[in-house]
Amino acid sequence: MPKDTAKSQTNRQARHNPLYEDLTVSKTVSSKPTREKRRASKDARKSSDEGFVDSMLSRKILQLAKEQQDELEEEKPSQNGKSVVDNFLIPHQGVGEWEDESDDEDGDQYQDEYGDDDVVEEVRVNEEDEELFNKFLPSTSERPAVSLADKILEKIAQHESSLQAKGGQTGMDIDEERAELPPKVIEVYTKIGVLLSRYKSGKLPKPFKIIPSLRNWEEILFLTRPDEWSPHACYEATKMFASNLNAAQTQRFLNLILLDRVRDDIYEHKKLNVHLYKALKKALYKPAAFNKGFLFPLCSSGTCTLREAQIVGSVLTRVSIPVLHSAAALQRLCEMDYAGPTSIFIRVLLEKKYALPYKAVDAVVFHFIRFANSDETMPLLWHQSLLSFATRYKNDITEDQRKALFELVRKKGHPAVAPQIVAELEEGRKGGREEMMPPGDGDGLMDDVMDDI
Repeated sequence: MPKDTAKSQTNRQARHNPLYEDLTVSKTVSSKPTREKRRASKDARKSSDEGFVDSMLSRKILQLAKEQQDELEEEKPSQNGKSVVDNFLIPHQGVGEWEDESDDEDGDQYQDEYGDDDVVEEVRVNEEDEELFNKFLPSTSERPAVSLADKILEKIAQHESSLQAKGGQTGMDIDEERAELPPKVIEVYTKIGVLLSRYKSGKLPKPFKIIPSLRNWEEILFLTRPDEWSPHACYEATKMFASNLNAAQTQRFLNLILLDRVRDDIYEHKKLNVHLYKALKKALYKPAAFNKGFLFPLCSSGTCTLREAQIVGSVLTRVSIPVLHSAAALQRLCEMDYAGPTSIFIRVLLEKKYALPYKAVDAVVFHFIRFANSDETMPLLWHQSLLSFATRYKNDITEDQRKALFELVRKKGHPAVAPQIVAELEEGRKGGREEMMPPGDGDGLMDDVMDDI
């Protein structure tokens, strides 16, 4: 049966449009331009870019530039009543006629007026601009800031010069005037002493850090009351002074401050605070100053207890000391009047097993031999130090010294220690030295160290 064409045409006409056409008409979906339209719009933009900026846009640009320049003039008035004008606003070569230019002018005239883009003119900076630049970025040639130490030294120098200018004062009067400190200095360092009495951690006050660089540092240091410092402050101060002062000044600090603080703490608590213990280890950073400022005064005081000697000896055991300084300290201890704590220090230095110069070895031998004819009963510490010497340096003594030590053990020997000493001395017969004090480089260096002591 043939198809009804009339009905099919009616249905085709009644059918709705496709969905994308309806959306395009209602502008719900933006229609994408064709390739020909995009090319045409691109050519149009290109042709418009080749022309000049229109007069309206040029007027806006100049207006904004003028407003910015006015703001700069308000912030910084010009010198001599002249306003500062930027080169950008100076009309030259037709720039001032931008408002009257039309869109019909071609690019050749623009190129003739302003030249080629590749040519760069030399930039000249105005004096006002350079002055403003230097205001925010000052040069490094300015004088550095004066520290508090320099101010104090300057005031002291001025005060001394003024005193010397007076002819009516004697030398005694001038010395008394020198001893006086400015009230501000006394106030500052007194307050620092209060802070150090409560110090636990953190940075030290800056005026305290400059004390090592001052000439009268001892006088200023005592203003802070070192006897009331906390152990933490004592450790920080010892570290600072041992690093910044020379050997003589460090010795003075250890003798005046650290020695009394350590002994007082041991006497009060029957042990040493851990921060004071660390301070002793830091003090050994300069062994010569430690020996002359702490160790020798402690032994020569005659009141050193065994507890103090054991604690200080443990510090010597834990810290490495140069050989020559150890040998010089050992020789000096052997020459001192004997006391029980001295044997502890001698034993500690012998246990370090250093290759001592023969001069130090002979000093130790004479130290023990001088008690051969003594009626005193030597303590066990003395016998233990003799055993340590016989064990470590049995091959470094002469045969005559060995015989003298045998006679010493026969007279003064301890029942528990004497057999061990004899065995060690017998074992060293094969490798003993023949001469008493052969010349050597080590002894010459030690003489230099002993001269300092």
